[in-house]
Amino acid sequence: MNARILQMVALGTLAGAAAWLAWWWPRSPGLALAGALLGLCWPGLHLGLQMLLMRRVVRKAGAPVPSWRAVAEAWLAEWRLAVQVFGWRLPFRARAEADGLPDGGTTGQVGAMGQVGVVLVHGFFCNRAVWAPWLRRLKDGGIACAAMTLEPAHGASIDAMVADLDACARRMAQATGRAPLIVAHSMGGLVVRAWLGQLSAQERPQLAAHVVTLATPHRGTWMARFAHGLPALQMRTDSPWLQRLGPPPSDVPFSCWWSCCDNIVFPSPVATLPGQDAHRLDDVAHVQLVFDERVWRFCLALRERLQAADSCSADSYRATSPGSSASAATVG
Repeated sequence: MNARILQMVALGTLAGAAAWLAWWWPRSPGLALAGALLGLCWPGLHLGLQMLLMRRVVRKAGAPVPSWRAVAEAWLAEWRLAVQVFGWRLPFRARAEADGLPDGGTTGQVGAMGQVGVVLVHGFFCNRAVWAPWLRRLKDGGIACAAMTLEPAHGASIDAMVADLDACARRMAQATGRAPLIVAHSMGGLVVRAWLGQLSAQERPQLAAHVVTLATPHRGTWMARFAHGLPALQMRTDSPWLQRLGPPPSDVPFSCWWSCCDNIVFPSPVATLPGQDAHRLDDVAHVQLVFDERVWRFCLALRERLQAADSCSADSYRATSPGSSASAATVG
């Protein structure tokens, strides 16, 4: 659904700019160019307003306040990413990068049975294409990886998205014989928590070795006060849904990454969980966090540690795996 919406936005913006130019150019070339540029630059203006709101709110909340230089650099980087990600990759390339599984799920063999795979979970108003660079790099490194598109994207609870994640995680665990590393951005981290809460104590260690969340509003976000529908309403600070969600199960460790320049999830400490690992960055915005090299290196190193740790064999997983028929589910 998000891909179709973003296609209409991207094509509508270009069509509107072209129509404005065609109408005004014979009358006033300067006005024609100014209006077209203003229309094309609206994502940057919107992001700039978010940055200003973020800095004001975090100061009042007593949270770490980023410098103006850090805010400006994060704003420009996020603007560039917004054009790439929301203007091209998400609307038009949702299925361009295939998953990589050792069972021959892609054109090339990836890894082997017994390795720890990586399951990637996108956030609000996104789809699996946001993880395309991760999928490509992981496959190049011979690491099993998969990303799903969470549906329904709008008008339903976060709980309704759990089924897509569940199918993807089971498919990965079945293909590798190991519990995967889960990496989730923004709302995706809440989907992971809702999913873990639905699993039994026996299933959890088989389906999730560790969860890394990037800019996830674990305790809600100030920006969600402007939301008028699900699932965004559930991300309001201390919303009833978050209260019911409760803390994550203690048998699956979390590592929470957050940034002082996050223009969506703030005040920034709401992206952490009590008693869980927390990693702070000072200079990246919300979507930018997905593509930060420090996050990438951390996840690779964490996967290596999980790979070296003791784990059940592929045969024992298949013998005890609940709902093993889900391995045939289509992902993404």
